[in-house]
Amino acid sequence: MDFNVKKLASDAGVFFTRAVQFTEEKLGQAEKTELDPHLDNLISRGDSTKNWTEKILRQTEVLLQPNPSARIEEFIYDKLDKKLPSRTTNSELLGQYMLDAAKEFGPESPYGKTLITVGEYQKKLGGAEREFLQTAAVTFLSPLRNFLEGDWRTISKERRLLENRRLDLDICKARLKKAKQAEAKAAAAPDFQETRPRNYVLSASASALLSEEVDKAEHELRVAQTEFDRQAEVTRLLLEGISSTHLNHLRCLQDFAEAQATFYAQIHHYMQDLQRELHRCANAAGAPHPSGAGCPDPVSSAFPSGPVSTGAAGSDQLPVTGARKAKVLYDYDAHDTSELSLLADELISVYTVPGMDPDWLIGERGNEKGKVPVTYLELLS
Repeated sequence: MDFNVKKLASDAGVFFTRAVQFTEEKLGQAEKTELDPHLDNLISRGDSTKNWTEKILRQTEVLLQPNPSARIEEFIYDKLDKKLPSRTTNSELLGQYMLDAAKEFGPESPYGKTLITVGEYQKKLGGAEREFLQTAAVTFLSPLRNFLEGDWRTISKERRLLENRRLDLDICKARLKKAKQAEAKAAAAPDFQETRPRNYVLSASASALLSEEVDKAEHELRVAQTEFDRQAEVTRLLLEGISSTHLNHLRCLQDFAEAQATFYAQIHHYMQDLQRELHRCANAAGAPHPSGAGCPDPVSSAFPSGPVSTGAAGSDQLPVTGARKAKVLYDYDAHDTSELSLLADELISVYTVPGMDPDWLIGERGNEKGKVPVTYLELLS
């Protein structure tokens, strides 16, 4: 117990001395040891990396999960090191509501069939969103969070130690400076007013004490300088690792962008399939597709009846049986032998035949021929 009290008192003394030194530096009453310019630049770069990583992490979390309550729940589960329960996405919930409504309205009715079709695709959209969220969390959010909670905490700890070593060094410098000033003052103005031998003995003893104080201060300064240099080297090595952190975050960012591109391409593909499915249902029921609501008819947009300017597929005019060139917008895999597989950006010849499904054209590429979906094409003039 006695040892602990002494240590506590010693630590309190050191803390108080450092606080005095820090305050005097802020007030301009004490000298401050400046860090090496290279180390100072590394510290600034590290602070910038930490600040921007925090901002990017927070905003990405908001992007992926706009609900604040859900983000708090995810944070709590992460801190408790527990697996987050699977959460139904909004699209999946909407799709399930549509399927339940179709059962009540009658799955064989036109409205019920459409609800089932759209509901199933909404659930597909939700599944794609869930997969994207999981991928983004693993490939992007986790590395950023690991840096802030792991590497940066270690760097911050070593930087605090470096600041303490610097304060100790400046305290030793100030102590040595005062000791030398006292020694010089005593040597410049000796006390010769008394001629008794005892006064000469006291003067010599005081001089020896001052000299011993200077030697002690010099030794403490050397020790403090060594500890400061060692800690500065440790901090420098850790901060130089920020470059490796940037490379790691670069790879994570590329993975995140790729996951986003895959997600949106999948969403686009599902919506194109849904649009074709809705037109098939409308044609099978013999009901005209409303022009003022819902998705636009891809065939009517590809083959307008009036004269218009040439351009993309939505504004080109193609004779009913005329052949023309078309640019493929997206890759398409044929589902059977009657269809033609497509590669993005390639050029093919297309035409239509009487009685053919308006969502499809006949495509030709060399000796290959087959049906191709209109929504995957841009008709050229």
